[in-house]
Amino acid sequence: MITLDGSRLTVRFAEVHTDAVAAIEFQRTLRIPDDGRTYPLPPGLGSFPLTMVDSLEGRVPEDWARRGGVVMPMHQAEAMWVSFPYHWGTGYPFAIKVATGRINAVTGDEWTDGLHDDPQDYLVVPTQPWLDGYCVEKGSIRQFVAMPLGKGYTAEEQLTGRADTGGLQLIAYPMKPERYETIKHRQRQRSLGTVDAMMPMAAATPMGLAPGGRMKQHIYDDPYGLDAWDQTQAARCFVAIVNSLGWLELTGSPPPWRPPSAKEYTAHGLPWFDFYADDRPALEGADKLAKLKSVAEMGEEKGEMPLPENETTDPKVVIALGPGGRPIVREGEW
Repeated sequence: MITLDGSRLTVRFAEVHTDAVAAIEFQRTLRIPDDGRTYPLPPGLGSFPLTMVDSLEGRVPEDWARRGGVVMPMHQAEAMWVSFPYHWGTGYPFAIKVATGRINAVTGDEWTDGLHDDPQDYLVVPTQPWLDGYCVEKGSIRQFVAMPLGKGYTAEEQLTGRADTGGLQLIAYPMKPERYETIKHRQRQRSLGTVDAMMPMAAATPMGLAPGGRMKQHIYDDPYGLDAWDQTQAARCFVAIVNSLGWLELTGSPPPWRPPSAKEYTAHGLPWFDFYADDRPALEGADKLAKLKSVAEMGEEKGEMPLPENETTDPKVVIALGPGGRPIVREGEW
């Protein structure tokens, strides 16, 4: 079961285990320059608001009503990332598949239910604290950037030639309770000093997600194995995306302010981030996703300028984050 708690989706499987709870948020962020360079992690600027599709009866297209789920507003060319807000190493493990326009953000394949490990087509939470974009190669993603459907920019359109779906799709599978209890037992042994390793809208314009600038980020390998996940239990949610005017028309509420450009943010000396968990194996990236053209590349082909304020920037303050997103104290020179 998935519930909407403010701007957070909460996944619960009480019938599996009382601890089987996970959270998912959609974070506003800087759109990094789409200039061929690889950037560190930009900051989170707060969660996107969400509203239930069922609360907008009669105001959304029939296919949205059929799919259910929630609606989220994004400005055109705005960037986002998906957050799984649990402290590192705590919380009940889940396997979560993320797709945009029914295109898997890890493999580039079209949507299927169920989990697969050759190649791995899902994320493991809380091992994976967040996902900023499409996994194009080991240690590198292309940022999720909102673009209108029907213009050819989205991953869905580039890979399928269709503009039927848009939005973002999620499905979560809990760990089998017996595997979880084994992990908890081993964690208790470690805390006692025992040497034992833990197992590894008619007027609303529908939007999709397209590949933007390149960013440093690892998508981590499943440390538990495919048989750890209870695939008889699943909860899924369709996240429809509308532009800012569509959100106002549907809900009567103004959309969030447009984020500053990366150049403006950097000019004020505000921090970027690097995440270090080098001991964890990472996926190699998907050839299909690596071949996608970025929004800037597509715009150049079309003779359009879809990304305002796309100037290259040089991040001056980069804060290192460790497991759980905690800042790593820099030793400096003594």
